[in-house]
Amino acid sequence: MSDPKNNDPKRSNPNGAKGPEGNDSDPQRGSDRQGPPRPQPPFANRNFMGWLVLAGLAVVFLLVMTKANSQAYKASANEFLTWAKNGSFEDGIIIKDDQFEGTLSKTASGIPAKAQPPYRVYMSISPQTKEYWVDRLMSTKAATVKVEEDPGSSIWVHILISWSPFIIILLLIYFFFFRSLRNAGGGGGMLGSFGRSRHRMMTKEHSTVMLSDVAGIDEAKEEVGEIIEFLKNPKKFQRLGGRVPRGVLLIGSPGCGKTLLAKAVAGEAEVPFFSISGSDFVEMFVGVGASRVRDLFKQAKDNSPCIIFLDEIDAVGRKRGSGFSSGGHDEREQTLNAILVEMDGFETNDQVIVMAATNRADVLDPALIRPGRFDRQITVPAPDVKGRFEILRVHAKKIKTGPDVDLEKVARGTPMFSGADLAAIINEAAIGATLQNKDFVEHADMEEARDKVKWGRARKSHKIEEDEKNVIAYHEAGHAVVTYFDKDAAEPLHKVTIIPRGDALGVTFMLPERDRHIHQRKHLLSRLRMTFGGRIAEELFCGDISSGAAGDIRQATSIARAMVTEFGMSDRLGFQMLGFDEGRNSWEQPEKNMSDDTAKMIDEEIKRIIDQTYGEAKQVLESHRAEVQRLAEALLKYETLTADEVDRLMKGEPLSKPTVSDLLRAEQDKARAAALPPKLPSADQGIGGHGIPSPA
Repeated sequence: MSDPKNNDPKRSNPNGAKGPEGNDSDPQRGSDRQGPPRPQPPFANRNFMGWLVLAGLAVVFLLVMTKANSQAYKASANEFLTWAKNGSFEDGIIIKDDQFEGTLSKTASGIPAKAQPPYRVYMSISPQTKEYWVDRLMSTKAATVKVEEDPGSSIWVHILISWSPFIIILLLIYFFFFRSLRNAGGGGGMLGSFGRSRHRMMTKEHSTVMLSDVAGIDEAKEEVGEIIEFLKNPKKFQRLGGRVPRGVLLIGSPGCGKTLLAKAVAGEAEVPFFSISGSDFVEMFVGVGASRVRDLFKQAKDNSPCIIFLDEIDAVGRKRGSGFSSGGHDEREQTLNAILVEMDGFETNDQVIVMAATNRADVLDPALIRPGRFDRQITVPAPDVKGRFEILRVHAKKIKTGPDVDLEKVARGTPMFSGADLAAIINEAAIGATLQNKDFVEHADMEEARDKVKWGRARKSHKIEEDEKNVIAYHEAGHAVVTYFDKDAAEPLHKVTIIPRGDALGVTFMLPERDRHIHQRKHLLSRLRMTFGGRIAEELFCGDISSGAAGDIRQATSIARAMVTEFGMSDRLGFQMLGFDEGRNSWEQPEKNMSDDTAKMIDEEIKRIIDQTYGEAKQVLESHRAEVQRLAEALLKYETLTADEVDRLMKGEPLSKPTVSDLLRAEQDKARAAALPPKLPSADQGIGGHGIPSPA
């Protein structure tokens, strides 16, 4: 029987009192809510006063900078002395250390056009020549000249002008930073708003993803379903002494549905859901990550029962001491330590479950993934054939599909595709059908979308010269013929095309009949023979070899080296690991893990395997030269051939389908017909078109 107190989203604290905010916690406020509201500081208007002081200082600074000579006219010595001699100054002349100042009367003669009312003028002098110019001014003996010293000392004005920018900068730093540090409280601590957690809070009303929307990962759904049951009915499991798991770690490749599974938990569980990425904890300021962790867990405990989801936890949860740290303070390690402490600080009745997702579980710190912190580690694998079919069916419900769409065939042709890749196939198929003005999505659109997602868009407009096109046709024909006649081929032929797609100028597609989790030696040797078919066909039919086999050479070398150094498939070297250990970090790998003789033996074994399979593939093509010739000519004519068409060609049967030239001619005729004006009615039909037709 569920606990009504735990299921009430608007419940107060267990003791019946309100929280420090003075209001009950309300998790129904929406996804943009950043946790419980913070209490207002006792003097909230201090920020307004600070802004007011800054505005006043800025105004004073501008006035001081523009006061002195903003509207005064700079006069020459002759002009200034002439005005003094003529008595043109109204209130006398003010003598300063660096200049003479005065205001001309409106009736003064010789007022320059640049001067503006009230006609203030000045004459620049230096302290060394001040006495000389004062004597010259006094020698004018003008009755109206009134000489008086500047009542204020100009040195203070100069000091204020020189130092005011620095004073304003210091005040800005004080009001914007130090006061924030001093007045900050709550989860932010001494870091102000930087220390606040940047999580997103979701509730059932704001989550549209349910467990029914997740397909292809049934075991992971079952384990997550147990977590949801824990949260909904904790007393059911506490009856026998069990406790709620503290942490659940979702491990899987990118795009396999880890985040989608967490969103489904948010949609199913009637509890608050705090979502945050591992990179959101890392900031340029030291200590911010740990402060955000403490703030996040504090808000989670205030809203328990709830779920915390940490996406990409490897951003802060990497192994301590194994990186390239300089030995000083590491912000990431401090954040990890805060997470470890907070997860260890849960009480049995806190009912806060931490979910995390990563695709790099090998780099996580052992203290983070031990039992008691992340009690459960749920692997979210790439879907198998059945899972891919279910995922495609879920996404296909959102589009209009035609009767010829075979989702099972698409699922077979997408080995090792993730859920995100399958969703992209459905979306690309819908887009392609829409651009062609179709009423629904056909299977051909699904095939094109799959090839586009895996290998890239077909470059049909790419111009290829005839001699290069001939080489490409024989190259792909070599791959296809070797695959067709090889009894150990693990994957049957699906289609062949010489239309450029992605970085490839031609592609030979395979369609696996089932998923393979292990690779037998005969299948790997067959894969090598198929890989060599293109180069051998060029050598036999084109009289030369090209650089088009660079990718095949790279792939064949990788397979042969793995057979010798990782899979133990060499009788000469035996059962031992001689390659790079993917389970260890690069800096932990020994510089040399084999002797020179062993390295020489590895090279010899790799060359032996490659030479052996190359010779076997060459024998196949030499014994089926006519088939290669027919297939290459058909590729030059039709550009794309399906497996059924290849089978008919291998049996010597002709193909009855329009060629590329026929399709282009039909498109041109269609475009030309659309451009012609409408046909006028004949004379026999009359204007209305109801005339008696001619017997002819």
